[in-house]
Amino acid sequence: MHGSLRNNRYIFFFVISRYFFYIYLVGGIVILSTVGCVQAERVSNEIGIFSGLDKITGRVTSFEVYIGQVYQYGALQIIPRVCYTSSENEPARTTGFVEVNEMTLERKIRRIFTGWMFADSPGLNAVEHPIYDVWLKDCKKSSHTLTSQ
Repeated sequence: MHGSLRNNRYIFFFVISRYFFYIYLVGGIVILSTVGCVQAERVSNEIGIFSGLDKITGRVTSFEVYIGQVYQYGALQIIPRVCYTSSENEPARTTGFVEVNEMTLERKIRRIFTGWMFADSPGLNAVEHPIYDVWLKDCKKSSHTLTSQ
């Protein structure tokens, strides 16, 4: 009888410890799933602000382009599709999805870049061209003095 009481205690502790293990496991999963879902809020903007470098003249030009509009910079056509900034209570982060076409000497349009540009890392996904470099600087909501070509 004394041995069976000891076995019952072990079974009891085993069941209780298993019960607490499942509680901790489910709690951990819930906590991790809520932490993983927290994302910085991004703000969609109407205008992308870019800089372009003409490697022949060494001249740097800044220009603003409405989302979905085409801006001609030398032989390049810059078309921003989206431009996001982080919300005011988050660290500054500016990203944009951009398409860049080149007008060839035969007057044909050739896509040379499609992708995300990051203002805080301009060299990461900047457009590299033999004559021109183009990179995203910032985004903004609207402008009354928008430069267009």
